[in-house]
Amino acid sequence: MHKAGRVAAEILDEIAPLVVPGATTAQIDQAITDHIDRVGVVSATIGYKGYQHASCISVNHVVCHGIPGAKVLKDGDILNIDVTVIVDGWYGDTSRMYVAGKLGRKAERLIEVTHDSLMKGIEVVRPGATFGDIGHAIQTFVESHRMSVVRDFCGHGLGRVFHAPPNVLHYGRPGAGPVLEEGMFFTIEPMVNLGRPETKILPDDWTAVTRDRSLSAQFEHSIGVTADGCEIFTLSPAGKFHPTYG
Repeated sequence: MHKAGRVAAEILDEIAPLVVPGATTAQIDQAITDHIDRVGVVSATIGYKGYQHASCISVNHVVCHGIPGAKVLKDGDILNIDVTVIVDGWYGDTSRMYVAGKLGRKAERLIEVTHDSLMKGIEVVRPGATFGDIGHAIQTFVESHRMSVVRDFCGHGLGRVFHAPPNVLHYGRPGAGPVLEEGMFFTIEPMVNLGRPETKILPDDWTAVTRDRSLSAQFEHSIGVTADGCEIFTLSPAGKFHPTYG
């Protein structure tokens, strides 16, 4: 899990300079594919349920599962790039936000709240806590900033499989849900909207967008529960997890 998480994070570090106005999402995805081939690991998404790309790239009001293509990035566009790789049979899954050009104030605030909500969720992870505790920490923080948590998608268990129980909801009640135990591996990946939480799936059967066309953001880490807390497997080696790192 350490190796898989690090490879996924290194990919997202490497592509950061490519996210600029005028670039296409297909070009970014090709760079990800090239990196995966170069380091000799396997993309978990190419061929998954018919999907044909090494990443999901979700721009502006796209919540998740955006398909790379001919879309040209414009100044001020925000985008989530999600990558999962398989290393020696283990899965590393992570996503983070990027901005093409100058980051607008509303988008910056959305990205900040989304990033911080992920870290609030991670802070409560320890043996004896529950998945409801994670969701509650995320939901209350997001809603205190008058934003909304997407209900239609969630985090998931992983390890030697891509998606495994339990579902990791980003909303909930303290004490609800399964109890965390040492050795559990899962993702936390809150999706936060500036507007309402409702989403819809486009006719391609992959792309999820906000129903009210409001901006959406997401950050994702793969983590493991330790004896006294948790460990994040997908930390950015170059310190580029947040788009304002520069």
